[in-house]
Formats: sequence, structure tokens, C-alpha cells
Amino acid sequence: MGSVKDLDVIKRPTRNKNGVGRFRFSDRYSVFDWGEMPDLIEGKGEALCMMGAYCFERLEEKDIRTHYRGLIEKTGKTVRFDELEQPSNVMEVSLVNVYKPKAAVCEGKLRYDYEAYTPETVNCLIPLEIIYRNGLPEGSSVFKRLEQGSITLKQLGLDQYPKAGERLKKPIFDMSTKLEEKDRYVTWDEAMEIAGLTQEELEKIKDLLLKVDETITQIASRAGLENEDGKIELAFDDKRKLIVVDVVGTLDECRFTYQGLHVSKEIARQFFRKTDWFKDVEEAKKKAEIKSIHDWKKLCKSNPPMLEPKLRKIISEMYMAASNELTQERTFDVPSLADVVKKYREYSWH
Repeated sequence: MGSVKDLDVIKRPTRNKNGVGRFRFSDRYSVFDWGEMPDLIEGKGEALCMMGAYCFERLEEKDIRTHYRGLIEKTGKTVRFDELEQPSNVMEVSLVNVYKPKAAVCEGKLRYDYEAYTPETVNCLIPLEIIYRNGLPEGSSVFKRLEQGSITLKQLGLDQYPKAGERLKKPIFDMSTKLEEKDRYVTWDEAMEIAGLTQEELEKIKDLLLKVDETITQIASRAGLENEDGKIELAFDDKRKLIVVDVVGTLDECRFTYQGLHVSKEIARQFFRKTDWFKDVEEAKKKAEIKSIHDWKKLCKSNPPMLEPKLRKIISEMYMAASNELTQERTFDVPSLADVVKKYREYSWH
């Protein structure tokens, strides 16, 4: 399935009908599009599964349609979040078709063909990551893109240059590709062309994104967390109605902060940004773009190091503590989020 979760297909989707699958959330993690890293974060899989299930059930209460079907308990039975007696890392979902674009080099540039996506295509994943930004914390890709000139203040709906840590008056919406070798940001017009969307469907996607953002922000605020930004994935059902798919509201899908400190995968990213491997990754991505090479990882001179054991334990506790507080259930026997954040601050000062 992917670098951090696996998929068991129980029943395959057809062109017009959903299938059934089960996500198995693992303790693996990924940063900078690398894929599976060399070590594991204990408890991460179960924590993500619990957070995701809780958020899906809250979306459904607001009449937002999703592909979530329930959690799988130890006996194999499918249950709701509050029926579960022990944490689970397995979630049952409805499956749609995924049509991967064909990659080809054209006039020296790598291009992707999205011919499978038309305004008539049904029962399929929309091949985009749909992003909301309520704030711009340090490390947000928006700053890098503004510096490079790949996006303008006008395109972001901003009238002045933003500061790191700034809360926005209204959320910025953004889109990137989902099924290409390297995710790239796209304009709304490109997004429509890639996914075969009509203008009306694009507006419905923006409305849905706002509702999901508001729901997750509400859930996060009860845990003392700021929902800085996040992504969702969408699909069309057999009648071409929108449904929320993959998983939402977790520390991997959202960038949460607690009293200004990152409580998300960003902590691991910050560790790796200081390594030589990160420099090699950046260099490899640039070379791949210039040479139109599909697999940039082949050009990377080094492999990623492991996290420092002390930091790995803090990140592990952070996932489980965040799950406890987001879901308001003490599922995991770990210190409170406030105590884990304190541990991380002490670790960072040394």
C-alpha cells in the first residue's frame, strides 16, 4: 500500500461499485517522500488508527460522507470507536479505483498523462492532496515557495508577506499531486485538468475542505492543540458524489502545535533537516528535475540515518498522548501530552 500503512483487499472495487479493504497502520514512518525509514516508532500505528477513526466518526455526525466502515477488534469483528476494548491498528474502509497517471519524458521534461480522469469517471480516487492552512508555522512550505517565486501572495489570497507562526484570518486552500513520483503543487486550473473536475465540483471540494478543517480544528482545540494545517484525500462514489477517503485528523495528516511547539511528524523532519542525508535528498530531487529522471531516490548519495533513541521514544509517546487527548479516551498508558512536550523541550535544549 504505502510506506506507513498496508492494505488488505477483502473485495476489489469494480468500475461502478465500491470494494472493501482494511488499512493496517504500521509503526513505520516516512519523511520528504523517501518512503520507509530505517527504524520504527512504537505505538504509532495504533495511535494513528484510533485518531483517524475518531475523526471519521465526528465527520459522519456532520453528514460528511467518508469511506470509513469501522475498526477491527481482536476477534475480527468490525466495531465503532466507543465499542473497542483495546487499541486497534486495523480500520475497515470502502475501496474505490486508483488510476495511476502514465509517466513519460516529453521535450526533455517529465510529464504525466491523466487520461483516465474525465468528468464522467466514477468510483475513483481524485488524484490530488487537498490542503488547508490555518496558520503558517516555521517550516511551512509556503515560505520556501514564496522565496522561489513558485507561488504569489495573490494566489494565496494574502495581501502582505506572512510571518512564521502567524494565524491566518481565513484558511488558505492549496492542492498538490498525489500519484506522481514526487508531489508537486498545482494551481486550481491545473487541478481541474488533472482530475477531470468541473468548476462546480471544484467549489464543492473547497466547501467540503472547509467543513473538515473546522471539525478537526474543534477536536484539536479540546486537546489544547492548534490545527495549523492538514490534508485530506477525496474520491467520487458510483454516482460521482464526493467522499472523504484515506485517513484524516492524525499527526501524519495534520500539523498540530501545542503552545507553539510542533506535535506532529514535523519533529522527525526537524531532526533529519540537520543531517547530511537531507542535503543529499535535496540535491537528488533537483538533479532529477533537471534531467527529467522519474526516480530521484536513485540519485541520492546516502541512506537515511536512524532517529536518536531518546528522541524516538519522545515521538512515540507524543503519538500516543495526542491520541488519548484528541479522542478524550485514555487508550494508551503514557504521560500526558503536556508532560511529553516538556520532555521534548528539555531534549531540544541539550
